Amino acid sequence: EIYVRTHSTISIGLLAAVELVSILGLSLPAGALADSLDRRRLLLVTQACLALCGLALLATAVVADSPIWLIYVVAFILSATTAIDRPARKAALYSIVPRELMNSAVSLDQASNQLAGVCGPALGGLIIGTVGLGAAFGLAAAGFGGMILCLLALKASISPSQAPMRRLRGIRDGLSFVRDRPVVMSTMAIDFTAMVFGFPSALFPVLAVSVFKVGAPGLGLLAGAPAIGALVASVLSGSLTSIKRKGLGVIGFVCLWGVAITLFGLASFSFSFPLALVFLGVAGACDIAAAVLRASIVQNSTPDEMRGRVMSINLLAVTAGPRLGDLEATAVASLSSVGFSIVSGGILCVVGTLVVARQFPALRAFVDPGRRTDTSAAKAST
Repeated sequence: EIYVRTHSTISIGLLAAVELVSILGLSLPAGALADSLDRRRLLLVTQACLALCGLALLATAVVADSPIWLIYVVAFILSATTAIDRPARKAALYSIVPRELMNSAVSLDQASNQLAGVCGPALGGLIIGTVGLGAAFGLAAAGFGGMILCLLALKASISPSQAPMRRLRGIRDGLSFVRDRPVVMSTMAIDFTAMVFGFPSALFPVLAVSVFKVGAPGLGLLAGAPAIGALVASVLSGSLTSIKRKGLGVIGFVCLWGVAITLFGLASFSFSFPLALVFLGVAGACDIAAAVLRASIVQNSTPDEMRGRVMSINLLAVTAGPRLGDLEATAVASLSSVGFSIVSGGILCVVGTLVVARQFPALRAFVDPGRRTDTSAAKAST
């Protein structure tokens, strides 16, 4: 919406900056909230706020000459609410899953996220291109309402397995936990690097409107292509969690992600929209593989009483990284070209991943504790 109104990559970068401010300000306190409050009640509040944000965006779309600054305000609130919602949602999910099913839960969680990532952008692009932007925002608001009904149907509370804590101290404890476990920190560092340099989603509107000239439906395909590749790869996500050397797997798949993004950028120079979608699909497949392995490493290394805070720190990297990446990509594109911005970002993603791998030997050496136990048991029986 903002690009259609302004035709400015800088305006998209400003949107990313607004979202980044709220993420940086609230992600760490959100983890402490998730570890000290009933997670079900907290999720009811956040989903209600998200539904209201959807209705506010609906108003900006249907009211003629609505001020563009209002979109930035709603984006700030939306991003802030998401920063609180995600740690609570992830912590609630993994706190009710037995440890022996943790790897399977990680795979299913990632697969469902990718399914939503396919359906959301594709459906959004279709609705915007046929019915209009207001209908898309209205459907989004209704979706959050459906989540509220699901939470109301869940009668039991999802409380953290610990006594109430002082939240400021809880934030410090969460940061200390991550700092003292290099393998957990390394997964966040490598994902942050990949998102900053190798995820040029802010340039998708420019590509759809000005480069490939495919409009809103094409934008939906660009946004959904990585998720389509990820959904296909998620069929194999169960076997990914059985990989013994998960750290090396993360490094390899993130490097492949960077290579695929580089090829996607090169496709923009040839104005080949189908080829660009193929490379985005390959990138999405590599992303889901790396995400499953990263999540397995983090969840198997984190006790339940720390889960909300660790999730908030992890999600800070996951969500702040793309916003910084939007700023980087739009700034480089404004100084050079869209294609150069994407290609250079993909190359820097690979280089940055190798630097992180060198700095964190714990990631290269990580062996899944469950797999290690299985191996030891097999040796003992032999």
